[in-house]
Amino acid sequence: MSAEKDVATRPDAAPAAKSSESRVLRPAVDIFESGDRINLFADLPGVGEEGLHLEVDGKTLSITGDIQIDMPEGMESLHADVRSTRYRQAFTLSDEFDTAQITATLRDGLLTVTIPKRVEVRPRRIEITSG
Repeated sequence: MSAEKDVATRPDAAPAAKSSESRVLRPAVDIFESGDRINLFADLPGVGEEGLHLEVDGKTLSITGDIQIDMPEGMESLHADVRSTRYRQAFTLSDEFDTAQITATLRDGLLTVTIPKRVEVRPRRIEITSG
């Protein structure tokens, strides 16, 4: 999903504030829509529940996760491809979503966020009666 595309949910393209802030990782995110909700899947390897923060402020859904790398005692890292230990991503939600009903689960580094649509915007089947 492109940061420029304005659909149901889009990543915010806000620039980082300081040099320490610029060293955050953007998690890989997939978003799928069904008739009554969207499901957002974010890959956050190394993030545990205690290091994960999910917040809705107005129309903005923010995900922040701190990577926890447990090093065995007496060992130190000689090389690391990952230069940051923090994930951060924010999304702007449209008015069709019920942000009070958002649920989230974290399992094996995969964050699943379910964002239901408001009842009045969900598709519904109209019964036809013979008259």
